Amino acid sequence: MKKIFFILFILPVHLYAHDEEHGKKTKQEAALTYFSSENNSDKYEVLIKYPEIEPGNETVLQLLISNYVTNEPVDSAKLAIISSENDLKFDAVRIDKGIYQISAKFPEQKSYALNITINSKLGADLIQIKDIKVGEKLPVAEATHSDESFFKSYGIWIGAGLLGGIILTLIITRKRKINPTATILLCITLMIPANIETISAHEGHDDNAKGNNFSGNFIVPKETQFLFNIYTQKIKSGDFTETINLFGTVIPASNGRATVQSPQSGKINTVNVRVGQTVSQGDILAILEQSIDASSQVDLLTQKNALDEELVAAKKEYDRLQTIKDIVSKKELDEADARYNTALENKKVFDNLNAGNASNSKLIYLKSPINGVVDYFNLSSGASVNANETIFTINNISKVYIEAQVYDENAAKIKSATKFVAECSDDTHASSEVKLISLPLTINATNQSQKILFELDNKNNEFKLGEFVTVRVFTDNLIRNIAVPNSSIMEMNGKPVVFLKDAAEKYSISYISAGQNNGDYTVIEKGIEEDERVVTNGSYQMKMIYVNQ
Repeated sequence: MKKIFFILFILPVHLYAHDEEHGKKTKQEAALTYFSSENNSDKYEVLIKYPEIEPGNETVLQLLISNYVTNEPVDSAKLAIISSENDLKFDAVRIDKGIYQISAKFPEQKSYALNITINSKLGADLIQIKDIKVGEKLPVAEATHSDESFFKSYGIWIGAGLLGGIILTLIITRKRKINPTATILLCITLMIPANIETISAHEGHDDNAKGNNFSGNFIVPKETQFLFNIYTQKIKSGDFTETINLFGTVIPASNGRATVQSPQSGKINTVNVRVGQTVSQGDILAILEQSIDASSQVDLLTQKNALDEELVAAKKEYDRLQTIKDIVSKKELDEADARYNTALENKKVFDNLNAGNASNSKLIYLKSPINGVVDYFNLSSGASVNANETIFTINNISKVYIEAQVYDENAAKIKSATKFVAECSDDTHASSEVKLISLPLTINATNQSQKILFELDNKNNEFKLGEFVTVRVFTDNLIRNIAVPNSSIMEMNGKPVVFLKDAAEKYSISYISAGQNNGDYTVIEKGIEEDERVVTNGSYQMKMIYVNQ
């Protein structure tokens, strides 16, 4: 029984909600707020917008002039305006880029034609604007279903009738001891088809209004076009350079990465650099204190004693010969002098290399082998290291390599390619300074691909080691087809679209079938034709305007 009362409660509300939604679908568009008239030549597109004009009164008209092909505003143009009525005077004043204001007084209630001479950097031209309506009133929007009162809603009356019938049925069935639940469900079942038929029939008269919600045409005021720099391009068939996309990875160049390893076991005495620091070749990165075992210590002591003994002997012989140098030969003096100097130098070198010998250790200086940046390391003073352990990695990515894969059908085209461009996976950066340095020499036995190597000048360090990139190969094969700049293409509902200019303030959306993409232009296989004007700049703003309308 509770379920039945719940159905009775929500049924009228549902019918009313349906009626309100239906009212919204049949809502009319707002009335126009201005008249407009336009014309164009091969140079200029001219649009005049004006309010209601009263005969004999001073009127201000807005004149908007743009390049017919590119839609760029024509600025600082020289204008001369005349009419079939020779006594009419027109004053034109520049307001903004491409926007001019015309002041005039029209004496009669009729349609006028204006002849406008335009002279700018595009050249001189004469354009006639017809049908300037004087004395005509702007249309007024019609009332909509949503203005009806709550009590005029057919859904409420259907729900009220159904509710009253069910209540009456409950009273009768209680007196006659009939199962009320079964009776009410039977009544609802019998009444629903009629209600659905009534509602469906009511909706059917507005099919055209509902269809308009999906129209591909929309209005963009000329002032908005100028504000958002909505530019266009006239589509022509042309030579399209075929491209091949290769997928690769950024790797270090030949001298782009170096590792610094510990030659001996020991502990870090001093760390002189930090992560991310730029260093030059020969800079001391850290000082390693090498531990000396007992056996090595004995060897060092033996070497020291031998050097000391040799130095003492050489000094003694040198001093002896100096005292009798008058009676000895010059050769003997020179030999004694050389022996003494050699022993002295050997002792000096040994002492420098074993300055910490008293503490059973010696110092090793770890230096940077290349210019670059210190990569991440986890090391601090006092840390113990093992022999041949990597301590530092130095990267220099001002020049990197790209290792890409190419398959047999495209390998021959690589040799005759005219240009190579590397692009990152998310299109945030690209480089045109890519050079082929190694053609395929081996074949991967797993997938039969061939390895190819490119050199990339990475002065701004935009590409990182290990980054996945696409190398776009421009071949010498030209295809004649319709192509649009990549900036023209947007995505709607997961499909590529472009925006076409149909008139001064009228645009339409066109779903396209996109073909090859060479990084700058995309071939359009279906969706647009030659001589149509496609939006090339401001496509995202056009998409937002279309969605909001």
